[in-house]
Amino acid sequence: MIFNTSSILIVNDVEEKSKEIISSLPLHSTRLIAPEDYENFLITQAKLALKEAYISVATTKYIILCAARFSTDAQNALLKVLEEPPKNIIFIILTNSKTTILPTIFSRLQTHYLIKKELIEPCSLDIANLSLDSLYEFVKQNQRISKLELKKLIESMMINVKNDNIKLSKDQLDAFSRAIQLCDLNSRPNTILTTLLLNLMDK
Repeated sequence: MIFNTSSILIVNDVEEKSKEIISSLPLHSTRLIAPEDYENFLITQAKLALKEAYISVATTKYIILCAARFSTDAQNALLKVLEEPPKNIIFIILTNSKTTILPTIFSRLQTHYLIKKELIEPCSLDIANLSLDSLYEFVKQNQRISKLELKKLIESMMINVKNDNIKLSKDQLDAFSRAIQLCDLNSRPNTILTTLLLNLMDK
């Protein structure tokens, strides 16, 4: 993709896509600004972006801003520089959803939707015949997965429930929603999975 102007990219995986874009741009004139976990872009990152934007350059410099979510404070701090970037500065914003971007910014930058629909397969866990042993092994195998992988795993567990015609109570259905919410709060995978599976065992 060629970037002639500042843009917003809506992508599946922010970290993976940022690496792909960086590899396609001149290394010496590309700057990546993102939180360590690529989750919440805060005022700290916004200040770094502003500082970088006002370092004058003779050729085009790309400043890549990446996160699943951008705080309102961070966006307000960047609003002016995004509307009127210094000479030779091009911003590239990567995020998972347009809803994280303020309308004032969204309306001023080009937006490219690069999200690919993914086919989610059922997981290997036999939810219909859960035991404490199988629960323990499953949690142990998945205790170090990323947040994105964990969300996909929870979705695949829901597919298992549907495919196996398992009838769940309202509380058990709510447990899936809570599990996704806890992913967004960066709770540990083993805690999320253990809580969810113990809830499912009580069928």
